[in-house]
Amino acid sequence: MVNTEKILNEVIKKFNIIDAVDIPSIDLYMDQVTTFMDKHLSKSKRFPDDKILTKTMINNYSKNDLLPPPVKKRYSKNHIILLILIYYYKNILSISDINTILTPLCDNYFNENSSLSLEKIYAKSCESETEQIDSIRDDILKMIEDSKKQFTEVDEQDKEYLQLYSLITSLCFDVYIKKQMLEGIIDSMNSDMSKHTSKKKDLKKKAEKSTEHLK
Repeated sequence: MVNTEKILNEVIKKFNIIDAVDIPSIDLYMDQVTTFMDKHLSKSKRFPDDKILTKTMINNYSKNDLLPPPVKKRYSKNHIILLILIYYYKNILSISDINTILTPLCDNYFNENSSLSLEKIYAKSCESETEQIDSIRDDILKMIEDSKKQFTEVDEQDKEYLQLYSLITSLCFDVYIKKQMLEGIIDSMNSDMSKHTSKKKDLKKKAEKSTEHLK
């Protein structure tokens, strides 16, 4: 018999957001980065052979502009923060969507002289996510209880499957709605960014035209 409450408790127990203070402040080489990520996120693996992060993944993230290039082959604390975010995002979002989310972070907060540090932004996000755990657990427990009220009239073997089917459907619907919400927000961000880029180009063209008579 599938113990859904036990599975939920195991999932909650495995959930681990790497605290900002646990990320090394010294720059790391690629092998050190992959070792660090594997050490802190290995509990989230579904299967033992799953890879948390590989050299190929890191290189692909850089090629797709998700990650600024390393400095002298070394990765900073900000690089690792971005890699952690990518690890969670990629299970739900496309590379293009992740790029939309991370581009402003890289442009505005990646450098050390930024008005607000990427580390502080990440720490605030971690704090917010940790606070949500209890409410998420309660929501799923309610789904479990609701599923147990379904198909009570059928025989025991069919009832177990159908109740699990009911729970799976409820969880999928919940994820589906949230994914649609995510994509809607990201599409709006893309639209705003496109308008901003177009406006900058127009201003540049006007400036160029206004100075043509000076040449």
